[in-house]
Amino acid sequence: MQPSLLSIAGVFAKIGAFTIGGGYAMIPLIEKELIRRKWLTQEELPDVIALAQSAPGVLAVNVSIFTGYKLRGVKGSIAATIGASLPSFVITLAIAMFISNFQDNPWVIKIFKGIRPVVVSLIAVPMINMARKSNKSWWAWLISAAALVGVAVLSISPIYILLTIIVLALAIRWFLDKRQKEGLS
Repeated sequence: MQPSLLSIAGVFAKIGAFTIGGGYAMIPLIEKELIRRKWLTQEELPDVIALAQSAPGVLAVNVSIFTGYKLRGVKGSIAATIGASLPSFVITLAIAMFISNFQDNPWVIKIFKGIRPVVVSLIAVPMINMARKSNKSWWAWLISAAALVGVAVLSISPIYILLTIIVLALAIRWFLDKRQKEGLS
């Protein structure tokens, strides 16, 4: 049975409203909500996140677009996008209206400094879990580690890493296909 547009919007509004840090910090809640409802499978989630990362825009909104489309087509995408975006918009608007009164308040500064490590862990845990589920061979782990070092230590743009991996994958596939054809001849 297809979920209603209102339930799609509601689930993504919950995701948008109750995650601090946005983007990658939303992945645990996205995973919990979408897999529990069987809107996505454990195998589909990394693919949806990879697609969402490669598309321009905010990760959570892109995930909502892909998931909403899978569930109910264009109307599902629109409902999910509104649900994911509306809480952030309202919260940002409220903060912008009242922050000038509190931005120098020592308690507010301490609260935001305390939230930072939590956001880091909210990002790290789902990334580690996805790496465990996705990397099924030693070479997959090697590629993941090399990409991590490239981005985090060497400050190489992820775009260059992705392009390099695509070219290498195509070259390896071409080489293997050529070798197989020569073996058949």
